[in-house]
Amino acid sequence: MAVILSLEQAPPFAAPLRFFLTAPLFGMAVAALVVVSGEELFASRWTPAALAATHLITVGFMLQIMIGALFQLLPVVAGAQMRRPLATARVVHALLAAGALLLAAAFLTQQAQLFVLAGALLGGGVLLFVTTALFALRGLGADSASVRDIRRALFGLTVTLAFGLMLVGGLAGAFAVPLPQVADIHLSWGLVGWGGVLLAGVAYVVVPMFQLTPSFPGWFERHFSLAVLVFLIAWSVLDLAGWSLAARLFASVVALAGGVLAAITLRLQTQSKRAKLDSTQQCWRFAMGSALAAAILWLTMSALVLAGDSRPAWFSSLLEETPAPTQFVDGSGWVLLCGVLVLVGAFMTAMNGMLYKIVPFLVWLHARNAGGRGTPAPNMRQVLGEPLMLRQARTHFLACALLVLAAFGVPFLALAGGVALFVAQALLLANLLKAAGVYRRHLRASMAAAAA
Repeated sequence: MAVILSLEQAPPFAAPLRFFLTAPLFGMAVAALVVVSGEELFASRWTPAALAATHLITVGFMLQIMIGALFQLLPVVAGAQMRRPLATARVVHALLAAGALLLAAAFLTQQAQLFVLAGALLGGGVLLFVTTALFALRGLGADSASVRDIRRALFGLTVTLAFGLMLVGGLAGAFAVPLPQVADIHLSWGLVGWGGVLLAGVAYVVVPMFQLTPSFPGWFERHFSLAVLVFLIAWSVLDLAGWSLAARLFASVVALAGGVLAAITLRLQTQSKRAKLDSTQQCWRFAMGSALAAAILWLTMSALVLAGDSRPAWFSSLLEETPAPTQFVDGSGWVLLCGVLVLVGAFMTAMNGMLYKIVPFLVWLHARNAGGRGTPAPNMRQVLGEPLMLRQARTHFLACALLVLAAFGVPFLALAGGVALFVAQALLLANLLKAAGVYRRHLRASMAAAAA
């Protein structure tokens, strides 16, 4: 897919940068929670610590980066000019950051008032952004797969918010809600209907552009996001109607779609024209490998749980030897492991890699636009050196491996995984601040040259 970038329509650098700089802080908060809660966090996906950590990742880390990226991608890739992007970014950023912190605190303290306040802040921030984005996209055609997927991802985000607010009302005691059932639907729409669809739409642009790979297959670009949303709608309706078997089958199809996205991306990366893998490519390969492993694990677990009494003997003996067999019999242990693979291994890693292309590119772009005689804009390699990015990325890979092992049944590794994740996120923040410092120094030099 050929992409024409409208570089002159880029919003002020401060609009997306504030989101990018905030995300590692939430990543560090997740790591601190892992260190403090230790084995308790991996005891079940329903513990307060696990729920708080999940939302610090999804709302604090992922949502910050995804919305920050859309502030840049909408005008540059889609040609959708947002009104007053800097002012909108300031309000949306403040609402989302405060809401994410309050939501994590609500799960840890179980205070109903905190759930209500967090829901109001997050709901206001998401609705403001979605409304502004859709208004900017009005009138644009759907010729680009990225534009189509961005629209569909915004629909997925809206549905995720609706189920999330339903859960907030239930947790606050305002009305009765089947919490585990609605929580599963809310999580699936957030990870697949919003996160997966947007990741695919962004991948159509950034993977061929920055990793020098062939384009995604045309059939995949045309049908992936729509198929995922249709399957998610069918699953949600069937699950709420109480048709558990049919709902689980559709859930498996959604997992299979995520695995196909990961497999195709990995295949394209093997055809890259780069002679040596840089940090971004390593992050994307690790992320897609984690997503593929999670999809295979989910499909295997679903098949074995559905098999019931007809499970093979080797699986039954494995359950008998498991220290906490009930978690794996009812699927909760596998779900927790899938969650770590998807959240930390796939999404956090892919976004980590994207930041190492997006932020240096924005520094170069805005430095070039700032002008200044005798002060040429720094190229992307001058903004951030590859050794710095590789060191941080490999620390993150180590953290992922330790946390996966902790979720798999080696809980004493949770402390080491939390420390490694904290170091990785601190290094990510330091690298992003360094890139922002390069831009500030260029601006000062340009202003000095202009004055001279």
